[in-house]
Amino acid sequence: MSVCQKSNGRKLAYAEGICYAERTMKTSTICVQSGWNPKKGEPRVLPIYQSTTFKYETSEQMARLFDLEEAGFFYTRLQNPTNECVAKKIAELEGGVAAILTSSGQAASFYSIFNICEAGDHFVSTSAIYGGTFNLFAVTFKKLGIEVTFVDQDAPEEEIQKAFRPNTKCLFSETISNPSLQVLDIRKMADIAHKNGVPLIVDNTFATPMNCRPFEHGADIVMHSTTKYMDGHATQVGGVIVDSGKFDWAAHADKFPGLTQPDDSYHGLVYTQAFGAGAYITKCTVQLMRDLGSIPSPMNAFLLNLGLETLHLRVPRHCENAQKVAEFLETQPDVAWINYAGLPSNKYYALAQKQFDGGRTCGVVTFGIKGGRERAIKFMDRLKLASIVTHVADARTCVLHPASHTHRQLSDEQLIEAGVKPDLIRFSVGIEDAEDIIDDLKQALAAIQ
Repeated sequence: MSVCQKSNGRKLAYAEGICYAERTMKTSTICVQSGWNPKKGEPRVLPIYQSTTFKYETSEQMARLFDLEEAGFFYTRLQNPTNECVAKKIAELEGGVAAILTSSGQAASFYSIFNICEAGDHFVSTSAIYGGTFNLFAVTFKKLGIEVTFVDQDAPEEEIQKAFRPNTKCLFSETISNPSLQVLDIRKMADIAHKNGVPLIVDNTFATPMNCRPFEHGADIVMHSTTKYMDGHATQVGGVIVDSGKFDWAAHADKFPGLTQPDDSYHGLVYTQAFGAGAYITKCTVQLMRDLGSIPSPMNAFLLNLGLETLHLRVPRHCENAQKVAEFLETQPDVAWINYAGLPSNKYYALAQKQFDGGRTCGVVTFGIKGGRERAIKFMDRLKLASIVTHVADARTCVLHPASHTHRQLSDEQLIEAGVKPDLIRFSVGIEDAEDIIDDLKQALAAIQ
């Protein structure tokens, strides 16, 4: 368990996954080596600490843990060694100082906002986001008394600025939107957020830190659905929130009282004073996770770590295959349109080349079939190698029709606002041989003639 030193010399325990990671190794080495560093006689592979609780010798020791005055593990909902090691690895991959694992990407989205917003507050989000997140923000947060304003991320700065209010607490977006594949200009959005004294929170699920590290472009907080590329095998559902440690909460103390004013549930502790750069994740862990749960099981964290160990190998292959698939689809007469930022014809091509490592974006391609929604569905039903599943970013190629599946709760107007056309097919390119994937597309296109 990592600890920090308070000015009076009293050690304060960091909560789960908090680390001050210096990114001294290359990304590929971090994927394999970081997080778990066994000592003499300990298991070489990260162990699964499948225990709800941990033993101590005296009542005083346990009391100090509950008061955040001593480092250690006491209950898995708050702290678990397996989970902490995996959170530390992801924090290092993103170049952040602190991270917390959650039970799902949806939980990560919820916690990232709710950690700094309460009833009566407001936040701004881009409209082209995952349908489940859109519903969380527009419907569920409204029930909690938190209001959201959706904006077009491609709009001019002055247009986006109009959405901000005195009670606005953050700006949220996705590096690459799911499923519309709009590429976020992170620096532009970070500048807008900081101009208004709020952090930029970015969902980096599709890009992964292999292709983009949003902190390097001005983002303050990054989250992922680790269910996707980080796991890579569709074996576990999970999420993570990573803090850059760079946003100065104390400089905007009136906006963020939860971080800068005493917390009565911890004897008046002030997170920014006690934990410095780790304040945001500490509060998220010891307050939100304490009260709301949503912690992943150690087994899920273990499986996630296995996926992370090959992330640096899989993501380039996903992107290489997706590029070939996109180039093939662009030549097909039955394809009405195609969206993939790796194509020079794409509106986001220049931004992708500037913002992503090697110009790689992700392994997801979206396109439409001439003839509209019904023909698109017919095409999908003819695919053989690609599976129709409610998933994306798997080692196996999969496909989905968002308007009929993940986004079916949205109205036609909301679909358009979220960048989802009725005929949009989300094609998640796996790591199989690209020629076999393209052959599957060819036979499906031929079958709908």
